Amino acid sequence: MALQGRRHRFSATPRVLLRQMFDAAIASAQPALCVPPHLPNPPRGRLIVVGAGKASAAMARAVEENWSGPLSGLVVTRYGYAVPCERIDIVEAAHPVPDAAGMDAAQRMLERVGALHEDDLVLCLLSGGGSALLPLPAPGLTLDHKQIVSRALLRSGATISEINCVRRHLSAIKGGRLAAACHPARVLTLLISDVPSDRPSDIASGPTVADPTTCADALAILRRYDIEPPGPVRDVLESGRGESVKPSDPRLIGSAVRMIATPQLALEAAACVARAAGIAPYILGDAIEGEARDVGTVFAGMALQVAERNQPFAAPCVLLSGGETSVTVRGSGRGGRNVEFLLSLAIALEGHSGIHALAGDTDGVDGQEEIAGACIGPDSLVRAWSLGLKPQEMLANNDGHGFFTALGDSVLTGPTLTNVNDFRAILIEGLVSQ
Repeated sequence: MALQGRRHRFSATPRVLLRQMFDAAIASAQPALCVPPHLPNPPRGRLIVVGAGKASAAMARAVEENWSGPLSGLVVTRYGYAVPCERIDIVEAAHPVPDAAGMDAAQRMLERVGALHEDDLVLCLLSGGGSALLPLPAPGLTLDHKQIVSRALLRSGATISEINCVRRHLSAIKGGRLAAACHPARVLTLLISDVPSDRPSDIASGPTVADPTTCADALAILRRYDIEPPGPVRDVLESGRGESVKPSDPRLIGSAVRMIATPQLALEAAACVARAAGIAPYILGDAIEGEARDVGTVFAGMALQVAERNQPFAAPCVLLSGGETSVTVRGSGRGGRNVEFLLSLAIALEGHSGIHALAGDTDGVDGQEEIAGACIGPDSLVRAWSLGLKPQEMLANNDGHGFFTALGDSVLTGPTLTNVNDFRAILIEGLVSQ
């Protein structure tokens, strides 16, 4: 039987509480906080800093501010994500589809580490986005070949693990090749994870870690999603010339990895905000994948069960989750997995009076938009209909960004200088006796 009564009242509005949780998740992964505790002891030789990702420039600044000895280096980050550094060169490049700036930066990076000695130490700073920002093609391929494959994969609905498997086998720097180039110097990699299960080989496609996957695996992924690659790409994969560095490679003996920020830690930070507001948090998972619209429908079912029957959790509560869903782009909309999740969620909730939600990418960019995500509330569908919007049609057209922009419900953060994947919070108001 459905519960009856009036809704629990929070100390702040549901939307404010949701945004506070999102901000706490982002703050927990700020490089200034998570980099310093993991810095190594000074080497006998040189310290060379390299890196890539949306957080890499902020990570580089955290190194500079907490390292008293000499150092030099180069990192590449997304356009708009640069921060000033004095000793480490910062290069900006395109994401998610790579460009020539990223390719040139990757070549310069390999040159910087190409003549090191065993007393030297390479500190590699990697975060989400590094795959696209280090697009140096394997011999026989061009940047155009990689752009074609990247666009096809991004539209296909492939998981991030599948996409990065293909990337590793078309690269001259990913899949352990950067660490191999550093040999005999030691390599310490600091990782801010943006991938499900925090697999090091998937973060920036693993430039400094061994890769157990193969060219055959990459070909199988392209076939799975009916992607016909350019001829030279197929040749590199079929011939095995794109094979990555394997776990048994002796050049990786001196390479170590430390995970310094993860989606799980970000969700735990959001949970602390909820508890302080008197709301019970439940973390449903930090590695949830699948089609964004399907995940939205499933989560709506869980939220309704809580709201109407206090099962499996009693309201008021917030359901927290992370991971990286996918969008198979079939329409002409702008995509964005978080807004697609939310639009699907809103449609399935049918304007339930006690459920609110926020979903956003912790890097501040959902898909290719400079928008982190959006919020929904009980009135989202009614307001959309009053504007003449058709939610079902917009979902079918992959136009979640258009939907929430029209409502004024987009979540804007600007560059967050970090990236611990997607953040989802569904706030369910409890019923109290009248």
